[in-house]
Amino acid sequence: MPASLSPRSRKALLAALALAAVAAAIALASLNAGTLRLGPDAVLRTLLGGGTEQEQLVLFQYRLPRIVVTMLAGIGLGVAGAVLQGATRNGLADPGLLGIHAGSALGLMLFISFFRTLEGSAALWIPAFSFVGGTAAAAIVFLLSWSRTRGLQPIQLLLVGIAVEAGLSAATLMLSLRLDPDTYAFAARWLAGSVWGRDPIHAWTLLPWIALLTPLVYRASRQLDLLALGDALGTGLGQPVQRSRLLLALAAVALAASSTAMTGSIGFIGLAAPHLARRIAGPQHRHFLPIAALCGLILLLSADTIGRSLFQPVAIPAGVVCAAIGGPYFLYLLFKRRR
Repeated sequence: MPASLSPRSRKALLAALALAAVAAAIALASLNAGTLRLGPDAVLRTLLGGGTEQEQLVLFQYRLPRIVVTMLAGIGLGVAGAVLQGATRNGLADPGLLGIHAGSALGLMLFISFFRTLEGSAALWIPAFSFVGGTAAAAIVFLLSWSRTRGLQPIQLLLVGIAVEAGLSAATLMLSLRLDPDTYAFAARWLAGSVWGRDPIHAWTLLPWIALLTPLVYRASRQLDLLALGDALGTGLGQPVQRSRLLLALAAVALAASSTAMTGSIGFIGLAAPHLARRIAGPQHRHFLPIAALCGLILLLSADTIGRSLFQPVAIPAGVVCAAIGGPYFLYLLFKRRR
């Protein structure tokens, strides 16, 4: 480890290495989770090109794509939550509060209501419709929260997001009442945050969004630190506050919308991961943004693994597990802020 690193940087690096090791262990356990058990030796043998035809099918066509999508989405949601909390100076900010989850759900519902095809190549349009829906919802929230004189207002952004999310959720519910039982069952799984049935193409589709936007956000760590100091002090230090807030919020929207499009509506990852990272690495974004990404990865991958392992033969969607853990944590944060 370089001697030139500050104590806080050294602590953040050690924490990142430890969390990466934990994530690798959970990923290996997740490869063995499911109806067909694959021991560590079978997993390693199959990854190296051996294994039976059945083991290769299960590992490469079902479990590995699902795990990769889950890991990428966890990174995207964790970083998006950290950026939104920093840009809005609100520790309770979450991608769901911008209407992204509700917009993605409405996009899915519009697709299956008017196209009705859930099989073959047409089903690949489902993430596209979900992404467009989530992005459009966030755009509406931004437009309604924008002031010509004061720019993007953090408090108004969250209040408008809650209102837009409620309206979009109502529209989604109305469309869902028109579905047949089989289609409704599929929609319900997606809305609950199920990562079941992901193909390698989904992983390749999500990878560029995470690989490009996450480093760009990390390069803006200093801007996030200045935004956390307040608009007046940030402007006094030469920071274009409104422009930085808008660009960073757009990056967070793209990360959250692309992740939600692949995993369904999963809440609390974007809320909990930044708080955990801040406790581990401190308040500076250049230290805790990578930790937030790893915490989001671990939380979502753990939730998916638990849902597949503990409730066999019926798998519980990862979003349900996240909600069961995140609900009490959200209440804890609320009461803590009131003290």
